[in-house]
Formats: sequence, structure tokens, C-alpha cells
Amino acid sequence: MEDVLLWLAAYGYIGLFIASFLAATVLPFSSEVVFTALLYGTNGHANVWGYIAVGTLGNALGALTCYALGRMGKLAWIERYLHIKQSDIEKWNKRLQKGAVWASFFTFLPGIGDVIAVCAGYLRSPLWLTTICITLGKFLRYVVWVYLTYWAFQ
Repeated sequence: MEDVLLWLAAYGYIGLFIASFLAATVLPFSSEVVFTALLYGTNGHANVWGYIAVGTLGNALGALTCYALGRMGKLAWIERYLHIKQSDIEKWNKRLQKGAVWASFFTFLPGIGDVIAVCAGYLRSPLWLTTICITLGKFLRYVVWVYLTYWAFQ
């Protein structure tokens, strides 16, 4: 897996986009490794805001893919192909019944973010507002990551 992540980092923005997209789906993937490799692999000349923008875009589109799959409403497919248990979806559906759109901000959280995105789609939360919340959460996640791993050491 480490070789794949470093290979993606070698492709710059395109590699970061692919890594961040895959990381926002149910695949066990870490866009942070590619993101950090790009930050430190530029000899102090990193285009930080460009990386944040590309990472945010890829991560948000990945989460919206999970949203779209949830919106299809086929729990058997979700369980079979996304490996999210129907019991987890039902549990989160009860919790998110009235606030799915606002909870979609937290799709950046590891482990439960994918389930939140799927549930938001399954509960038919408004696409435009869900997109804004997901994108804002993903953006803030990368800004915090850059601050903790890069700006704090400059």
C-alpha cells in the first residue's frame, strides 16, 4: 500500500486527487500520506492552497459518490459492495433522521464518515446543502492537517 501511495504522490495534483477521492469512499486509503509527501517533497515551495483545493475536491466528490449510492436506496447493494452493514445504516439513520444534512459536515471523520454520507443520501437530504456541508468539512480537515503537519514546523 505504501508503494501505491508514493506512486500517487509522484503524480502531483492528479495523484492527490485520486488518493483523496478513494479515501472518501469505503476503500481503506489514506490521502494524508500523499498530501504530506507533496507538501514536503517540494523543498519548501509547496503550493499549499492548491493542494488543499485538489484534496478537498477529490475528497468531497468521493463522499458525494457514497451519498449517491445511498440515494439509490438499495441496502443490499450498499452492504454487498460498500461493506457497510445494514444494521449500521439503520442505526445511523435513526440518529440522523432530522439532521442528516448537517451531519454530512462530519464525513471527514474516519470510520463513520462513509456511513454518514450513505445515510444522508438514503434519507434524501438536499443535494446542494449536503454538498456544501461535505465540502466545508473536507476543506477544514485539510487546513487543520496542513497546520498540524506543515505550517506549525515552518
